Amino acid sequence: MKRLSLMLLSAGLAFGVATAAAQEKYPSRPIKVLVPYAPGGATDITARLVGDEFQKITGQGFIVLNKPGANGLLAIDELVKSAPDGYTVMVGNVTTNTIAPILYKSKMSSDYVKSVTAVTNLIDVPAFVAATTVDFPVKTIAELAAYAKKNPGKLSYGTVGAGSYPHYDMAYLAKKAGNLDMAAVPNKNGASGVIQDLLRGDIQVAFLNVASSAPHVQAGKFTPLAVVSNGRLADFPNVPTMKEAGYPDVGTIAWNGMFAPAGTPKPVLDALHAAVLKALASPELQEKFKKQSMVPAPQKSVEEAQKWLASEMKHWETITTEVKIDIAQ
Repeated sequence: MKRLSLMLLSAGLAFGVATAAAQEKYPSRPIKVLVPYAPGGATDITARLVGDEFQKITGQGFIVLNKPGANGLLAIDELVKSAPDGYTVMVGNVTTNTIAPILYKSKMSSDYVKSVTAVTNLIDVPAFVAATTVDFPVKTIAELAAYAKKNPGKLSYGTVGAGSYPHYDMAYLAKKAGNLDMAAVPNKNGASGVIQDLLRGDIQVAFLNVASSAPHVQAGKFTPLAVVSNGRLADFPNVPTMKEAGYPDVGTIAWNGMFAPAGTPKPVLDALHAAVLKALASPELQEKFKKQSMVPAPQKSVEEAQKWLASEMKHWETITTEVKIDIAQ
């Protein structure tokens, strides 16, 4: 009888803890935010800007923990091993949260699709297909394709590394435009290195985000052949979108999104989504993003976010299947 009483007491305590957890207002303590890059990059900036507003709205800290390395796999591994309670999330981008899980699936400690869920996209970063003006007269995507066909093997493009999305984007454009013979030139110094290559005329073309390349476009050093965006940019109304240029499925809008461990309770995901949505609606935050050429682009619900991530995964599975790149180079 005494043993039965203890069992009932234990069950009651467990039920009480579960009920209290379910009724606990979220968030009631600081949130840990994993960023798969070192401080200072676009993804880190996004996380910190959103975090400042999030803290104002919820009164809880938004503690950014930078965990660079392994193409984002280290951060993802820590995310999926954390408790699915909404207090550990990740802010990643198209490379770390769609491309890397496909390319390095065999190296992951878990099934990414089953282990990670999207909370919402945060921002989109439009990009130019930028061409050098050093002895290169090309002004449009059509002219680029024609030039490459007339000069096989003589046109080179910059990338921030083998297997990066700018690499895939240009390789995919080359395939779609008629299997153009173009050489990839990776730069170990990232986007800044690619920009310098383009300024010198060492390469002819590259996909570059608008924030970093706009000053050179305005100075007449780069020719914007097209913009990867959902619409024309207000500051560059004469630059057509890739869709208008005839390649609607080519080019990457370099988003930054928020992710949580699968199994996180829906009420928690909904509360997190609502707080982030409110943060993104802040005029102050929107102005800060505008200065960075970033466009707030959240989904209206967690369900929409999950469909968005599934669509992104499908898109990159298609590209990585159709375009073969030696990622070991």
